[in-house]
Amino acid sequence: MVTHPWITFQANLQRLNASTWVMLGECQSKCEHLAGTPLEPATAEKLYAIYLAKGVAATTAIEGNTLSEKEVQDRIQGRLQLPPSQEYLGQEVDNIVQACRELAPKTCAPGAAGRFSADDIKDYNRMVLRNLPIGDGGVAGEVSSHMVVVGRYRGAPREDCEYLLERLCQWLNGPWPDMNGELLIGSAVLKAVLAHLYLAWIHPFADGNGRTARLLEYCILLAHNVPAPAAHLLSNHYNKTRTEYYRQLAYASESKGDILSWIDYAVGGFRDGLRQQIQFVKDQQYEVVWRDYVHSKFQGRKNPAAHRQRDLVLNMPPNDWTTFSQLTRTNPDVAREYATKTDRTLIRDLKSLLEMGLIQRSDKSGYRPNRDVIRAFLPLRRAI
Repeated sequence: MVTHPWITFQANLQRLNASTWVMLGECQSKCEHLAGTPLEPATAEKLYAIYLAKGVAATTAIEGNTLSEKEVQDRIQGRLQLPPSQEYLGQEVDNIVQACRELAPKTCAPGAAGRFSADDIKDYNRMVLRNLPIGDGGVAGEVSSHMVVVGRYRGAPREDCEYLLERLCQWLNGPWPDMNGELLIGSAVLKAVLAHLYLAWIHPFADGNGRTARLLEYCILLAHNVPAPAAHLLSNHYNKTRTEYYRQLAYASESKGDILSWIDYAVGGFRDGLRQQIQFVKDQQYEVVWRDYVHSKFQGRKNPAAHRQRDLVLNMPPNDWTTFSQLTRTNPDVAREYATKTDRTLIRDLKSLLEMGLIQRSDKSGYRPNRDVIRAFLPLRRAI
């Protein structure tokens, strides 16, 4: 008796909506831009750290972990100590962090094959369940001998799971549209989200199937040139839209294998996450250009007043107005420079900055940096 006829290891991608292909093309383009944009070391490290924490917090939260994203960040940095009754929450986080850190260099290494085996998937399950209790006599990294049921969904028959894992990997390792062409990353996104769906359908392990599926997804993206920060975006999307995530998974099986809705949902979330990452990069580049511009305006001026004025404008909040009384409190260095000065000195410095076009003044709100001046460096385009 065939219990799961929708597990066919086939995907008729010709049925994808035109809008889905457009989203995949945007994903391809944005990943290329993200990978090819040089960042300051501190900015690159910050980008990776933020999205590692988001991805780890997301993939554990989906399974019930109650640590906040901030707590996950603290755990990653070794600053979060939990009471013994909650230590398992930290262990769940530690396992995903260690798995990402261990798998990323191997997956991205020169010459890495980018191929996957059933043993790889079992190893991923061992990683996510390391030092955690498993119910029903299950063993991490081994196909469960008991039927796995999640809500109304029953996993594939236990006697079929080994075969299905092998077939899944044969399918993933086989030819995919444009895998070596111009849509390498877009096609890899399809492969990743469908691998996730199929592993969820098979549900071979006693525990950790969802985390294992998302870790497989992460590795597929890395193996096909997706930048590491972006490889965490799908987990983050699933967690942010958790109700829809479960609804899409349920529909895919209850509809007997209609995968189009799942693909649209997953690809749309990945695209939106990439847009946010690109905006992060743009904001950081905007900051670098602004600082360079300010320094250029003071080039050749090395007197104490010039140094003081430059520090004052560079440490003003970028988007908010600052009142006169708060201007010298924006930064410890600025506070020290004005500690022995009178208000008349600050007034003269502000007048000089206004004449240089580096700040704006509002009679009601105070002062703010005139960052609009560097918009002149952007290409001319019609305002919308």
